[in-house]
Amino acid sequence: MKESQKAVALKVPGMDCQEEAQLIRKKLSSLKGVIRLDILLLSQELRVRYDSDVLDMQQIIKAVEETGLTATLIGERIPREIDLGKRWQLILTTVSGLFTISGLTLFLTGFPADITIPLYLVAMLSGGFKIALKGFRALRALSPDMNFLMTVAVIGAAAIGEWGEAATIIFLFALAQLLESHSIDRARKALRSLMALSPQEALVRRNGEEASLPLEEIQIGETIIIRPSERIPLDGVVVGGYSEVNQAPITGESVPVEKFPGCDVFAGTINREGALEVRVTHGVKDTTLARIIHMVEECEAQKAPYQSFVDRFARIYTPTVIALAFLVAIIPPYILQVPFTPWFYKGLVLLVISCPCALVIATPVSLLSGITCAARNGVLIKGGVHLEEAGHIKVIAFDKTGTLTKGAPEVIDIIPLDSLSHDELLQIAASIEARSEHHLAGAILRRAREDGLKLQEVTNFKAVPGKGASAQIEEKNYWIGNLKLSRELGISTSRVETILSGLQSQGKTVMLVGREDRLLGTITVADDIRKASLEALPYLKQNGIKKILMLTGDNKGTARAIAQKLAVDEYLAELSPEEKVEAVRECIKRHGKTAMVGDGVNDAPAMAVATLGIAMGTAGTDTALETADIALMADDLLKLPFALSLSRRTLKIIKQNIAFALLVKAAFLALVAPGWTTLWMAVGADMGASLLVIFNGLRLLKHTP
Repeated sequence: MKESQKAVALKVPGMDCQEEAQLIRKKLSSLKGVIRLDILLLSQELRVRYDSDVLDMQQIIKAVEETGLTATLIGERIPREIDLGKRWQLILTTVSGLFTISGLTLFLTGFPADITIPLYLVAMLSGGFKIALKGFRALRALSPDMNFLMTVAVIGAAAIGEWGEAATIIFLFALAQLLESHSIDRARKALRSLMALSPQEALVRRNGEEASLPLEEIQIGETIIIRPSERIPLDGVVVGGYSEVNQAPITGESVPVEKFPGCDVFAGTINREGALEVRVTHGVKDTTLARIIHMVEECEAQKAPYQSFVDRFARIYTPTVIALAFLVAIIPPYILQVPFTPWFYKGLVLLVISCPCALVIATPVSLLSGITCAARNGVLIKGGVHLEEAGHIKVIAFDKTGTLTKGAPEVIDIIPLDSLSHDELLQIAASIEARSEHHLAGAILRRAREDGLKLQEVTNFKAVPGKGASAQIEEKNYWIGNLKLSRELGISTSRVETILSGLQSQGKTVMLVGREDRLLGTITVADDIRKASLEALPYLKQNGIKKILMLTGDNKGTARAIAQKLAVDEYLAELSPEEKVEAVRECIKRHGKTAMVGDGVNDAPAMAVATLGIAMGTAGTDTALETADIALMADDLLKLPFALSLSRRTLKIIKQNIAFALLVKAAFLALVAPGWTTLWMAVGADMGASLLVIFNGLRLLKHTP
């Protein structure tokens, strides 16, 4: 980003509908110096990147105010008049309803127009003043919206003597706007409930004294004290005390987790009986919880395929129907010489039907509800695009180690050959693996420590990715690795092939240890299958997954044994990281959209080429949170079937909403020609459809694992 480029995040508390968002977009897009603009309707935020040499923040705020809305910097106090405005909207809508009902009641009981029209007029002015003001601003910005169309419809209805209908439609529209604002607030409250997980202050030990300070003032490296039953305010590492912590708000784990010195803790989780002393590792704006909230908010800026389609459709549909309404109102009376009033009325009805409110709001409310529900249950979905993609996945590829298995292998067998002793073989292997970063190296080193063996000094260490490692000990060349490495070195394993085959068939990973061109022995390591893997994979099949693939760098015998226990459809063994990438590409080519599940770090290349990258056990892991499309915050594969079922249900609800909105529009368009549709019916149907799709989307907040 250039030095002159700056970014500002503004809160626009009065922005409650798509028309207002579009008005702001049009106004700010016309400003010279605006580089990027993101409008988050559901969180009422506006994010602008601009060139400070051309534009300043005050000009941006002033431009927003010219649309009739108020913008403040995020974190600043929201003006009191915003809340008062909502209260006045409720009062004026109530007045409009009372006068409309009074006017209709008097009309039906035979009272003359001299008495009913003033009542209708009061109803129109009280309910329609704000609507007309918004409509005028939209017209001034050359962006006519529903408020403008409704104002024209009401004035037109009154002009042809339909006073009762004019009052009815303005009341219904004002009521619908009030209800729509209230229902969208429910989605906002769900998001705010995540923000409320973290307390505002923490007890800090500073200069030998304890003091309660705002989180913004606490520095990384300071020690905070969390008493029993308190929420943990910041991410950190336990340096003192013992307790159990309820991590469900972050990871979705139902069982509390033990915490003792050296364990990570996360902001928003709940300490139970014991007191903990925690060294802060992340500032208030950089905690795992803060990143989750930020990513959930960001999801609205990333338009999913369905949302993009709806936006494109609305851009064509609305002006087309407005033009049709104009033609219906003008052409028949002047060309066919038919009465003006009935056709003008039909044109007004078409104007009302042209509003795509239900269609436009159908997708974003559903996506935000789905993503918020997922976050509450320990699944972080990085945007609507990925939520939609998850609903289309038919094939899932799993990394084996650390994903399907526990990732904490143990040495099972140490089999020396010739005259070498058990301890000597293990000592050589551990001395080489001390320099290695491979996950199996840890198992060998742990066993050597347990057996009290002293490591030898090694030189010229060399890792051979996907195969093993080599090094010099006392100026002699030693190596440890798989069968691939022994073949590459030209070392025969014929005399131990029967033993190796038997060990591999038991699901053990076999590592060969040698010196120069001589085989010294074998060490086997086994990694237990996760209990959750045995339970999760059948659930995936029930959730529409057609094929499950296991990818591993382990030998074929071990891979076969694990694959049989888990009943996976296919497995590929002895793969290097590059070969895993090719395997995923081939899977996409053969079977279509494919997800890759791994630990988010060493499987990152394969996850990157997959249709959907899913990382597990990523709470507090910066890399995985940033790189994965979906992150399972706990080491629990059962969250994966939940995420897929939520995604499929979200897609189902979005399709229902879009189909319903289009069906309502089509039905009313068809009923206009024979004159079976009235203005108040069109308003009621359009606003009713908007409310129904919102409530339908909000049902996702209660989706349970």
